[in-house]
Amino acid sequence: MIPKASGKLRKLGIPTVADRVVQASLKAVLEPIFEAGFKPCSYGFRPNRRAQDAIAEIHHLASGNIRYHWILEADIKACFDEIDHTALMGRLRARIKDKRVCALVKAFLKSGVMTTAGNTEETPTGTPQGGILSPLLANIALSELDEHFTRQWHEEMATNGQRAKRTKDGLGNWRIIRYADDFLLMVSGERHHAEALREEVASALAPLGLRLASDKTRVVHIDEGFTFLGFDIRRQRKRGTQKYYVYTKPSKRAIQAIKDKVQAKTYRSTHHWDLAALLVSLNRTLRGWANYFRYGVSKKVFNTVDEYAWRRVAGWIYRKHSRLSRNELRRRFCRPGSWKIAHEGVELVGASSVAVTRYRYRGNTIPTPWTPSLVAAASNG
Repeated sequence: MIPKASGKLRKLGIPTVADRVVQASLKAVLEPIFEAGFKPCSYGFRPNRRAQDAIAEIHHLASGNIRYHWILEADIKACFDEIDHTALMGRLRARIKDKRVCALVKAFLKSGVMTTAGNTEETPTGTPQGGILSPLLANIALSELDEHFTRQWHEEMATNGQRAKRTKDGLGNWRIIRYADDFLLMVSGERHHAEALREEVASALAPLGLRLASDKTRVVHIDEGFTFLGFDIRRQRKRGTQKYYVYTKPSKRAIQAIKDKVQAKTYRSTHHWDLAALLVSLNRTLRGWANYFRYGVSKKVFNTVDEYAWRRVAGWIYRKHSRLSRNELRRRFCRPGSWKIAHEGVELVGASSVAVTRYRYRGNTIPTPWTPSLVAAASNG
């Protein structure tokens, strides 16, 4: 059991080393086959795709004259724990005819979990998080949702003429964006169009044994702002102009999470560390966090996080070296002529060392690492 950001606990099912080897082999065989059928609206746990592509898609749809300004934020309740095995295996068998492979996947689903107390719990539903194969199996199941809305798009909204006619008739248009079990529907129309999609989403999830978390599913306008994949996304007027743009920046929860990590590394329990080792560890943590959030309006946030990190490290030094004055701190533990903390050639550079840049929208042009012939050969084999 590991803590979630919400304060609740999440179950992880960690396979043995031998099982990991088998799951990795299965993934290498199954992934090319199913990738050929996955829809472009899905971005999570797929090769050559990342969270920033999903954020870029939101930017594209909400900006300019496209005007998908209403958002249905949907949350699936305990997705990885409640996926129906029968529905998942049905989707698997539709593409994989080798009964031995299907039986092996089913065995992993039904294997159960040994708890820390030594008891064995059955797994009648779900695909335990922690396994190499679980993200792919979740994508196979949730592609039912992608296919539902993609089919609807191609039949009713694919052309400018179709969308214009729907708008004239008082109907909405919508697109789905999904990252693993996190997804949203962007709607061009009115609030009631987005509200009406709740039941449609619930109906599409029901055959998979899944349901929406009603307390976390809501409709918002792009001007109100919402959080997706750690980013706060909101349309605002650009200062000094009358033009509106969609801005993204790290969410408050993401900022607090990195501050908590910095605090943990600079707590009293780490006083036995060498300062250089502490700086190396902090730089690695801060740069890793900043690399994820650098595609947004993040420079000011990076500086704020670095200021917090500087104060925590300075406090750590003061506690470790009693009776240390401010001038001695600067002389002994800062780069000459500045207040940049440095020791034994290692300097606290932090998040602001990562350059903020614009992410290039790739749309439907994201390449697949496999050729169609390879996929066909794997499927037939």
